[in-house]
Amino acid sequence: MNFSKSHLEQNNSGKGERFSRAGFILAAIGSSVGLGNMWKFPYITGENGGAAFFLLFIVCLLLIGLPVLLAELAIGRSGRGSAATAFIKAGGHKGWLAAGLLQVLTPFIILSFYVIIAGWTLQYAITSFSGSLFSNADFGGQFDSFIGGYMPIVWQFVSVLITGWIVAKGVSNGIEKFNKVLIPAMLVLLIILMIRAITLPGAGAGVSFFLNPDFSQLTTESALVALGHAFFSLSLGMGILVTYGSYVDKNQSLGAATVAVGAGDLIYAFIAGLIIFPTTFSFGIAPDRGPKLIFVALPAAFSAMPLGFLFGGLFFILLAIAALTSAVSLLEVPVKYFMERLSWSRNLAVWVISLAVFIVGLPSALSMGLVPEFNINGTNLFDWMDFMASNIMLPVGGLLVTIFAGYFWKTAAEASGLKSGWFKVWLFMLRYVAPILVLLVLLHTSGIIHF
Repeated sequence: MNFSKSHLEQNNSGKGERFSRAGFILAAIGSSVGLGNMWKFPYITGENGGAAFFLLFIVCLLLIGLPVLLAELAIGRSGRGSAATAFIKAGGHKGWLAAGLLQVLTPFIILSFYVIIAGWTLQYAITSFSGSLFSNADFGGQFDSFIGGYMPIVWQFVSVLITGWIVAKGVSNGIEKFNKVLIPAMLVLLIILMIRAITLPGAGAGVSFFLNPDFSQLTTESALVALGHAFFSLSLGMGILVTYGSYVDKNQSLGAATVAVGAGDLIYAFIAGLIIFPTTFSFGIAPDRGPKLIFVALPAAFSAMPLGFLFGGLFFILLAIAALTSAVSLLEVPVKYFMERLSWSRNLAVWVISLAVFIVGLPSALSMGLVPEFNINGTNLFDWMDFMASNIMLPVGGLLVTIFAGYFWKTAAEASGLKSGWFKVWLFMLRYVAPILVLLVLLHTSGIIHF
C-alpha cells in the first residue's frame, strides 16, 4: 500500500461533496440516534436504576462524549479524507494510518450485524400493522422462532438494499435528503408515542422511575455502563464523524454543531424513555428485561392496549428508521475509503461493500438458531461480533482519537475553531479526562477489570 502524501492528495474521491449546515447536523444526529437510543438505552437504564442512571449518562456525555465528538469532526474537516487517511492528512505521522484503518474496519463489522437487527424491526412493523404479531400471546416464543428461521436473512437483505440505495445517491442527494425527511419524522413519531404512553393507566409509576432519581441504585458498574453508552450513542470511534467532518463547510462552527448533535442525542433518548417506561409499568412489565425488552415485553404491552396494532406498528417503524439512519452512516465510512483508495465510483463502492456486508453478516444471522454451530467458545457469532466491535474496537478507536488530538496534533487549535479559553478546556479533557475514562471502559468491557 502506497500511502504517500502525494498519493493521498491525488485520490480524494468524492471531492466537492458537501453537507449543507442543517443537513450535516441532521445527518450527525441520524448517526447517533439509532438502536442505541431506542433499543439499548431503555433496557440498560432499566437495569441500572432509572433516573439516576440517566443523569449519570448526561454527565458522561458531557465529560467524554462531546470532547471526542468535536475531535473527530475537526480531524475529518482538517484532513478532508476518508477515516483511514484523515489522521495523516490532518498532519499526523504515517503511523497513524493504523488508527484510521481501524475506524474503517469497525463500522464495517458493526454494520454486518446491525442490518440484521434493522431487519427484525421491519418484520415486526409489518406483523404489528397486520395484526399477526398479536395472534399468539407467547411473544418470547414468537421472537425465538423468528430469529431461528430464514426470514431474518430476507429482512437482512432488504435492510442492506435500502441502506445501499440511499448511500449510492451521494452525500447531499442521498444521506442529507434522507436524514432531512426521517429525523423530523422520527421526532413526530416519538411525540405521538410518548403522548400515548404517558396517558396510559398507571403510567405515572414509569414516569417517576425515569424522572425521579434514586442515587442509591447506582454502582461503579453503572458508571462504566453509562460511560460506555455515552461513547456508543454518539457513534464515536466508528469513523462516522471523521468521515462526516470531511464534508463540513470550513465556515461552519464545529463547537456549535457538537452541542447540537449532543442535544439531539439526549432529546431523542429522553423521549424514548418516556415511551418505554410508562408503557412497561402500565402493563406490569419489569423494565430490566435486557435486550428482549423491545421485541418481547413491549409487544405484550401493545397487545393489551386499545389500537395496539397501530401504536405497535408505529413504534417498530420508528425503530426501523433509527436503525437505517445509523446504517447509512456506517456504510458511508468504508465507501469513502474505497472511493479514495481505489478511485472507485460511488456506485461501485456502495454495492461491492453492501454485498460484502451481507455475506459477512450471514454467519451471524444463522448463528441465532439455524446453525448454532456458528459460535466461538459457546457464544453465538452474532453476540461475539457485537462484543468485539462494541467493547473492544470502539473504545480502542476512541482512545486513539483522544491521544492524537490531545498530544500529537499540532494544528488542533486552528482545526477546532474554539476560542482560547474553550480550547484549553477541550485540550485538558482530551489529555487527562477522556483517555482515562475510555481506558476504564475498555478494561471493564473486555473483562480485564471487575467491580
